[in-house]
Amino acid sequence: MLLELQVKVKAIVLLLFFCFFFLSLSPPCGAIWITLQAKATSTKCVSEEIQSNIIVLANYFVVAAVGAADLHHRSPPRNPTISVKVTSPYGNNLHFKENATIGKFAFTTTETGSYLACFWVAENQGNEEVQVNLDWKIGIAATEWETVAKKEKIEGVELELRKLEEAVVTIHENLLNLKNRESNMRGVSERTNARVAWLSIMSLGICIVVSALQFWHLKRYFVKKKLI
Repeated sequence: MLLELQVKVKAIVLLLFFCFFFLSLSPPCGAIWITLQAKATSTKCVSEEIQSNIIVLANYFVVAAVGAADLHHRSPPRNPTISVKVTSPYGNNLHFKENATIGKFAFTTTETGSYLACFWVAENQGNEEVQVNLDWKIGIAATEWETVAKKEKIEGVELELRKLEEAVVTIHENLLNLKNRESNMRGVSERTNARVAWLSIMSLGICIVVSALQFWHLKRYFVKKKLI
């Protein structure tokens, strides 16, 4: 009985290790600081490679900017406004907001690819730098576990097991995605190798034909000139 318990404990520990290991390989999420140049009206974008049917949740806000004039006159910092646009891999507009100092966007991905979030400062905002904080959460990190716990009336160990279950499902989906991508890359590689082989054969055939035509032309020329 004690031996079976030890085996179960070791299996759980091993499962937790693999869960945290694979989750560490998942796309990073968390707070990102973006610096925008107001004078140059520059645009900076953040992209993330996301699979389909994944929950994405993000919050952003503008940090109060302090310019040189503000420091000289000791005036309170200003909150410049920014424009935000989020697009899908196929160019679909998922979120757009102008003259914003704070906001958020949430959606469930329907396409696999690189999702882009772009920020730029509106005109006439001064010359100071604008700091934008973006809290980007994907997948399990975007799940509101407190809401899930209240809805399903679970807590403590049950809630932790539910988190582990979601982590295992995510890991399984990531492994399937990696397998599909590897299969697609192998197919592309095989098709490319086949095309290169046919191109080599065609090049060799063209070289042989051209050499034969050159030999025939030179022989005809020498015969005509009575050199041979």
